[in-house]
Amino acid sequence: MRSINRRILRLDLVAGLGLMALAVIPARAQQMATQTALNVATRDLSGRTQATASIAVTGADGLPASGIVNLVDGNRYLAQVVLDSQGKATTIVGLPGGNHALRAVYSGDTAHLESASASSDVTGQSGTPGFSVALSAVPPATLPLSVTDGNSGSVTVTVIPQDNATLTAPMFVTLSCSGLPSLATCAFTPESLEILPTTLASCPSGSDPSSCPPVSSMLIQTQAQRADRAVPTAGRKRNAIAWAVLLPGVLGLGGLSFVGRRRRWLNQIALVALIGLVTMLGTTACAPLYNYYHHGPTPAPATPTGTYNVTVTAQASNGVTAITNSTTMVLTIQ
Repeated sequence: MRSINRRILRLDLVAGLGLMALAVIPARAQQMATQTALNVATRDLSGRTQATASIAVTGADGLPASGIVNLVDGNRYLAQVVLDSQGKATTIVGLPGGNHALRAVYSGDTAHLESASASSDVTGQSGTPGFSVALSAVPPATLPLSVTDGNSGSVTVTVIPQDNATLTAPMFVTLSCSGLPSLATCAFTPESLEILPTTLASCPSGSDPSSCPPVSSMLIQTQAQRADRAVPTAGRKRNAIAWAVLLPGVLGLGGLSFVGRRRRWLNQIALVALIGLVTMLGTTACAPLYNYYHHGPTPAPATPTGTYNVTVTAQASNGVTAITNSTTMVLTIQ
């Protein structure tokens, strides 16, 4: 009897797993195949190579896709952007000297399958000291970074030296960010990094930390809407309202006594004007105060939800020209 029950239990388990698989297959089948195209244009910038990557992702139906695209160089992440309503995105990155194989990797969404572009071979110039910028999320967070209103998220910014052996003095790199939504801020610790002639381009295990590529922590802080409304004390409320009423009244009486000395028709016109003025002053003074003292100050707004392309820029100077490199990441505010 026990063996029969065990068989029945196994059959139920197999049937349950089969139903789960059948439930997943239709959802996967609803996702549409996509095609990702990448076009890379390069230019010389103070002896360094700057690449502008233009990306377009379309579905099998020919309509633009939505979601996030990563720009990679072999296995190395360079930048991350969110597609616009036309299924397109553009990002600018600095390339170190040597050969590069750039690809755009589309992550897919609920309606579209992931896809990758063909490799685009690019050669970067070398010989002039410079650097590139790389981003990585602080575990357990991942990129794209997702932050809830009122909370913060951290990203590690690494400045990778290039051809720095020819430096005759330390190169100081200053970090900044742009593209954040309103009521969101970014702060770097430290804000300025130093590259020495002995700084390595990578940090193998056991390396001296002082010779590794310098890193900074970027903290992105958002603002939550406050639900509480502080109501001031009653004593202060009465004093403020009394002044709001008495002050326009005193001004009005003073004006009446002055105008009474003039002609009668001018007195009538001035009286009407003063009544209107006193009414307006009393209304505009009391209405905001009444709302403030009965309901408190208006709650502070929250950082708008949505998905944003955030650009992290690193800038240095060799005393003659400025060296600027940047990369992008996707930030989602929930």
